[in-house]
Amino acid sequence: MPKFKRILLKLSGESLMGEQQNGIDQQRLTDYAEQIKEIAELGVQIGIVIGGGNIFRGLSGASKGFDRVKGDQMGMLATVINSLALNSALQSVGCKSRVLTAIRMEPIGEFYSKDRAMELLEQGEVTIFSAGTGNPFFTTDSASALRGIEIEADVMLKGTRVDGIYTSDPEKDSTAVRFEKISFDEIYKHGLKIMDLTATAMCKENNLPIIVFNMDVKGNLKKILEGQDIGTYVHS
Repeated sequence: MPKFKRILLKLSGESLMGEQQNGIDQQRLTDYAEQIKEIAELGVQIGIVIGGGNIFRGLSGASKGFDRVKGDQMGMLATVINSLALNSALQSVGCKSRVLTAIRMEPIGEFYSKDRAMELLEQGEVTIFSAGTGNPFFTTDSASALRGIEIEADVMLKGTRVDGIYTSDPEKDSTAVRFEKISFDEIYKHGLKIMDLTATAMCKENNLPIIVFNMDVKGNLKKILEGQDIGTYVHS
């Protein structure tokens, strides 16, 4: 039996680049789709939020002179592109999936509502939540927290390119130590930035635990659902 019945999987847009400098790496996309299908076949209900940083990031656009609201809207559209790509990859490996959008744009995707999302999840369809929260000034981390809470997920699984949360950046500091478990309060205390503060506060206040893990290692997603201790568990 899988450890969790319903999950919210957060994927970064940058991770879809693979070894490229931008855009979407087809092999990375296929690897992700196969991992997701693997846990869907265990009976896990899966909601997904993907970032858009491989295409456009609102904050970086604002720093270059873009109006922040317009920049964030461009970022929301970037998440829709990534969501459609993942949806196509999932269907190509035989996994039922659906894209819901926080902004009306039928027929690209269905307009999001909790009732519709719950219906699809309970039917066994992987449900991809795109366009962030539909509002500027909120990141896809915040969208992940919001959707995870709304669909009453048991846990948020935050797929990254490192195997958990460290005392400092392990890619820059060889002495960094990984936490096996850490509380939200300790994250605030140590100034660790696993997500933006809005998302972290939402998860804490609504008792949505997070597991930060390396999604780029094939099989890791299934290992978490099997109850293996990989990554870092964040709790209230």
